[in-house]
Amino acid sequence: MYISTSRAARPASPEAPATPGRRRAWAGVDSNVLALGSVSLVTDISSEMITAVLPMYVIFTLGLSPLQFGALNGMYFGVTALVRVAGGHAADRWQRRKLVAGSGYALSALCKLGLLAAGSSVPVLGAVIAADRTGKGLRTGPRDALISLSSTPQTLGRSFGAHRALDTTGAFLGPLAAFALLMATPGRYDTVFVASFCIAAFALVILALFVRDRRQPLEQHERATVRDLLGLLLRPGFRRVGIGVLLLGAVTLSDSFVYLLIQQRLDIPEEYFPLLPLGTTGVYLLMAMPLGQLADRLGRLRVFVAGYGALLLAYLMLFGPVGGPWLVITTLVLHGLFYAATDGVLMAAVGPMVPEHLRAAGMSLIQTGQSLATLASSLLFGAAWSMWGLHTALAVALTVLTVAIAAALVILPLRQESTT
Repeated sequence: MYISTSRAARPASPEAPATPGRRRAWAGVDSNVLALGSVSLVTDISSEMITAVLPMYVIFTLGLSPLQFGALNGMYFGVTALVRVAGGHAADRWQRRKLVAGSGYALSALCKLGLLAAGSSVPVLGAVIAADRTGKGLRTGPRDALISLSSTPQTLGRSFGAHRALDTTGAFLGPLAAFALLMATPGRYDTVFVASFCIAAFALVILALFVRDRRQPLEQHERATVRDLLGLLLRPGFRRVGIGVLLLGAVTLSDSFVYLLIQQRLDIPEEYFPLLPLGTTGVYLLMAMPLGQLADRLGRLRVFVAGYGALLLAYLMLFGPVGGPWLVITTLVLHGLFYAATDGVLMAAVGPMVPEHLRAAGMSLIQTGQSLATLASSLLFGAAWSMWGLHTALAVALTVLTVAIAAALVILPLRQESTT
């Protein structure tokens, strides 16, 4: 792992004296990781304000069908995939990870105002969403690379868990903010959009002032090239992880569909819909750090696959006869466990497989496969819901996810994975 020559930038040693309780869990987390987590916290308040109201806005205000929403929701992930690898490659090649990440954060912030200009125009709304996802694609790889390069090999799971915990705190507060604004100004989605922009702009200030770049002087022949990046696919372990992630992503419903399924089952009023993501994010917030530490000890890919087992149980709850509060509580708890066991854990597993000078692009390559698979999943599930109805579409989703988990247990290099 690259360690900066700057004393302030040096990752915390895993041999540092343990401290009691929660302080011990955070003891090995570098200050740069915490700064990046703070940026993500504030940014997620902004973005989740939009995410919480977008399904209701486009379906009940603009009148889009489930298939049209599936296309927009798929774009939410698919456009990210188109630029994620390019952003990671640029950050690696020119050793400007902070600059590339900051450009992505800035573009996404401007798109919050773009939602005001979109009005009821579906094409303009699609263009704004595409631009917002372009910003997310630019920032994700460089950000995760900075987290990886700011950590020791022994604390990767803990560092990503800490970052995701802070990130998810913002995801928890965002829907609350959207709910409060809509309760104060019913039907005024423009108020949510403006407030979201102001919060996103504040995240940029934190990034500029507190996040340190990780730059390593390279000779010209050492600069990352596209050929080097594609060469990662020739590495058996990296390739097997990519195939497994692609397979599991292709059978995973997007968050918006999960919340819409709960709303359809229980006929939840529109104004309370933004509160549903709080269940997922609350569990994610509480479990991101413990599951990150568990992944460091037991194996990151093992915990990753176990997360999809929790997701399968969540789908079973949505498919089964149980209703009322138990349906909401159990489904959202399982959904939160899924994210806590997969999101940061996957990046912690992939990081050591990639050379330092390819770290941002290599991690982005895995995330790109995941995003493209989610694009396909959103489109297919939206089409299945429109053609066959909710119950049949969910039955198909359950079946294919079960098969995909069984296949992933064979494909992923679980035995070869080194643990600390």
